[in-house]
Amino acid sequence: MSLHKLLVTLFLFISIYSFRGQSTQYPQDYFQKPLDIPLILSGTFGELRSNHFHSGVDIKTQQREGLKVFSTADGYVSRIKISNWGYGKAVYITHPNGYTTVYGHLKKFNKKIENYLKKRQYEKESYSIQLFPKPEELPVSKGEIIAFSGSTGGFVGAHLHYEIRNTANSKPINPLLFGLPIADHQRPVITTLFAYPLTDSSQVHQSALPVKINITPQKDGTFLADKVMASGSIGFGINTFDRQDGALNKNGIYSLEMLLNGKRVYKHTVEKFSFSESKYINLHIDYKRYKEYKQRIQKCFIDPENKLSIYQDTVHNGTISVEDGKFYTITIIARDLKGNQTKILIPVLGKKAPITLAKKNNKTPYPINAKAFNKFSKDGVTVAFPKNTFYHNLYLDFKVRVDGSVQIHKPIVPLNKSFTLTFDVSNYKPEDREHLFIAYYNHNKYPQYSSTVKKEHSFYTKTKKLGKFALLSDFKAPTVSAANFKDKQWLSKYRYLKVKIKDDLSGIKSYRGEIDGQWILLEWDLKKGHLVYDFNDKKLSGTKHQLKITVSDNANNTKIYTATFYRKPLN
Repeated sequence: MSLHKLLVTLFLFISIYSFRGQSTQYPQDYFQKPLDIPLILSGTFGELRSNHFHSGVDIKTQQREGLKVFSTADGYVSRIKISNWGYGKAVYITHPNGYTTVYGHLKKFNKKIENYLKKRQYEKESYSIQLFPKPEELPVSKGEIIAFSGSTGGFVGAHLHYEIRNTANSKPINPLLFGLPIADHQRPVITTLFAYPLTDSSQVHQSALPVKINITPQKDGTFLADKVMASGSIGFGINTFDRQDGALNKNGIYSLEMLLNGKRVYKHTVEKFSFSESKYINLHIDYKRYKEYKQRIQKCFIDPENKLSIYQDTVHNGTISVEDGKFYTITIIARDLKGNQTKILIPVLGKKAPITLAKKNNKTPYPINAKAFNKFSKDGVTVAFPKNTFYHNLYLDFKVRVDGSVQIHKPIVPLNKSFTLTFDVSNYKPEDREHLFIAYYNHNKYPQYSSTVKKEHSFYTKTKKLGKFALLSDFKAPTVSAANFKDKQWLSKYRYLKVKIKDDLSGIKSYRGEIDGQWILLEWDLKKGHLVYDFNDKKLSGTKHQLKITVSDNANNTKIYTATFYRKPLN
């Protein structure tokens, strides 16, 4: 057996042994499957998402809604959260073994939970609600149908989001470590390799900027990188994803490891994390490249400000000191939880040469001291950054343009905290201020409402977004129209009443529905723009009924829609 094959076999043995040892920390037969179909994942635990790590697994539901969702163990419903965004309709079940399971994006609950929920929604006259039932109120048994799968919570497709958390500290844990049956015989895929000079005197191929390194697949499934000529302190990063059997989804890997001349200098494993640390994902990846090219390069070195707990056995935070004339062998290994792995072998030669591609030093009149409070004003616009808003010192790009829009740097720098942006509105008439709001331009093109606090002479917003902002006026009310009925129509055979709502600029802030002067529960289907009322919610007296829908936007414009309908009373 060749030395290369021997090393591959040894790596595989160590990987399988390590993962088996880790999984035995968690009960393997306690939790059953949440669905009675073969489980195929569209998202894995710890997967890189926008500003956070994925805290569970996303299970495919055969591109449809309404599949039975089962409680995976005995316990009780400890939390119900209903929102138009996030997890949509979600239920939390606490189990006696110290874990809590979470089921998200549901269509509806079983009758017991649904009755409990709707009673309190009608009491509070609110669709969005968060409830914490007592242990004796909603007990459930292992295998009991607790809900039906859906696609609630923003613009998401049909699937079930499933989590297992430590009840004591609410930390999510990788559900696959509990024996969730997922078939996976595919090794991770590595698409891109980057080398990073990490100090002012460091270089890679005479560049002080990150350099993409070509990689070539080998017959045994590994990759061989082109020789890297470098000097000083450098780091590496890769773009990688994993697939499980039965799907083409590009899911997240379980662990990433880097060896220097055969010795580990970096490793991270997505076994568990806390929600409070999830924001440091923006330091875990090459944030600038992600914002510019939508490519997530996972760095195999740790930023000093990175507080993630997923790292183990790192040496010098994964940075590599390259000396002139010396040769190094770097090995990067991406693994999934089943032990499938893919490696890159990177030859590095220390060679110091004149830097031909230097870093740009763009000085502005607005220096940011990351450890201090920073405040700047210009042409009626003020930005205030609490200390530690930025992770590192920089020169801020702060411009107020002729059209009144404001440029606050480029959105290529991650923020640790929110900052405050304030506009002076004293030159506007009081009646016009009612319809003003602060907008953020997504992708520098599309204005979106940014939560605006209005004072007498100033408006401000708190945000973690850098980029283009403006003070905009919106005098146009939302539109409201019938979606599945007509005015004065008989609706005796209808299960649902649907109304279409839309706002073109500042966005819908609130809505309220009434029948015969009484509040009704309306569910906002964001994908279709419909407000939906279920006639089974409550009995209506008589046959003639008045519908009233009131919709307001974020610029104090309101539209009231009224209609008459007829419906035979239910027996």
